[in-house]
Amino acid sequence: MELSSIGLGTYLGDPGPAVDAGYADSARAFAAGGGTVFDTAANYRMGQSERALGRVFRDLARESFFVSTKAGYLPMADGITRETPRAWFQRVLGGPGVLGAEEVVDGCHAMTPRYLAHQLAVSLEALQVARVDLFHLHNPEHQRPSLGPAKFREAMLRAFEACERMAAEGRIGAYGCATWNGFRVPPEAADHLGLEALLLAALDVGGKDHHFRWIQLPLNLAQPEAFVLATQPFRGEQLTPLAAARAAGLQVQVSASLMQARILARPSGAELPGCRTPAQVALQFARSCPGVATALCGMSDPGHVTENLELLGLPKAGPDELLALL
Repeated sequence: MELSSIGLGTYLGDPGPAVDAGYADSARAFAAGGGTVFDTAANYRMGQSERALGRVFRDLARESFFVSTKAGYLPMADGITRETPRAWFQRVLGGPGVLGAEEVVDGCHAMTPRYLAHQLAVSLEALQVARVDLFHLHNPEHQRPSLGPAKFREAMLRAFEACERMAAEGRIGAYGCATWNGFRVPPEAADHLGLEALLLAALDVGGKDHHFRWIQLPLNLAQPEAFVLATQPFRGEQLTPLAAARAAGLQVQVSASLMQARILARPSGAELPGCRTPAQVALQFARSCPGVATALCGMSDPGHVTENLELLGLPKAGPDELLALL
């Protein structure tokens, strides 16, 4: 299956039925218009985003779409029952022995093997699929300042081992790290993630046929670091995250392409050929950066889907055009 260079994201919105309907309608329009990549997470909108996609996926041929989801942050609710976060945690995680309170970092993040397996099961049921194409550890860099480098590596090894088991069981096609700061900040930052170190961890647990094959990080006109900032020491060179991913043979999803619409006042429709709206300019920038497989954009309005998918008919912008926007 060919992956569309634009992907439908499902992060924003309250966990109510109106937003659910918007995402479901948008997902149907996206698939009908040639979009094939969908991105979500177990904690997005208390699980409602996955369930909204699931109502669409059940009517699509499984080979016609690529879906990535994530686990790491605790949803702290299921979007259905009315209970406090503490009651939810005890009923769903603590009581059944999935996750102990001492295994939660900063009160919100976990990536123990049992928790990851539990969250994948929740996601598969919500999405109404037997297998997700990509399973991300969600912002694993959140734990690095608290654990320190040595204990963090141990935690990542255990998480990667869990992901390799899921791949061997046929429940995921590949795994990766969906990040916010990790790949964009310099090596001296407490929450820095090094691609080379992650690859070595994957080799340690999975051998040369490991399933660590993707990364996700923000890229937009206000946060261009993935494209322009050399934050990644890799095989004796200092590379940008996108260049390091290419050198490592990893595929890249970029998130926050419109920075949740906060940058739309910046570009004009005349700045990139073929783009007629600020949103199209911003999204064309993100999807055109060398090394980007798919630029993700939240879409809960079918009108936005139609506008964004117009870009699939345009060639990607060249590096000089992209740099001129910054």
